[in-house]
Amino acid sequence: MKSVSISGSPRANVGKQDATALRNQERVPCVLYGGKEQIHFSALLADFRPLIFTPDAHTVELTIGDKKYNAILQEAQYHTVKDQLLHADFLEIVPGKPVIMSIPVKTTGTSPGVRAGGKLNKKLKNLKVKGLVEKMPDSINIAIDNLEIGQGVRVSDINVDGLTFLNAPNVTVVAVQVTRAAVAEAPVAAAATPAAATATPAAAPAKK
Repeated sequence: MKSVSISGSPRANVGKQDATALRNQERVPCVLYGGKEQIHFSALLADFRPLIFTPDAHTVELTIGDKKYNAILQEAQYHTVKDQLLHADFLEIVPGKPVIMSIPVKTTGTSPGVRAGGKLNKKLKNLKVKGLVEKMPDSINIAIDNLEIGQGVRVSDINVDGLTFLNAPNVTVVAVQVTRAAVAEAPVAAAATPAAATATPAAAPAKK
């Protein structure tokens, strides 16, 4: 998994006034927890760009004062109107201790259902998983080469070694939906098929 480096400065005060003053300086109040101690610090807003303005998952190498920590971004709070990052919580990575992360979903291949006029619908952009950091992939890749119109992939269909998926098993992650174009093409294709060629087709995969 890719890593992002962020340098922080310890906070002497943790009140609202101090947090407001930091934000006025384009710094983000932060907390690091999960290790031996909880650390309050601040970091430049600009340093968060490669971490939050990307679909990829990352670990974070934090430098706070003269110490370094490996962590993940656990939670980010934004202004409801300005969409400005207001606060960030980091979880320290402890060797041998599982973490929970949100991993982006990516599709691979070409769906025959899409070629037939269907529409690929990615219903979940990210999946919440639990596992050791060293087992975490940059993305969850889902092959769609066998998806016909009306078929999809559920959480329960996905298996990644070392990871436990925390989303509901019956939730559909990606599916190929029927469109007007596909419905219009179906009668035309049926009319063009010779009567002598009507054989029982092979069983199609179960619809999701």
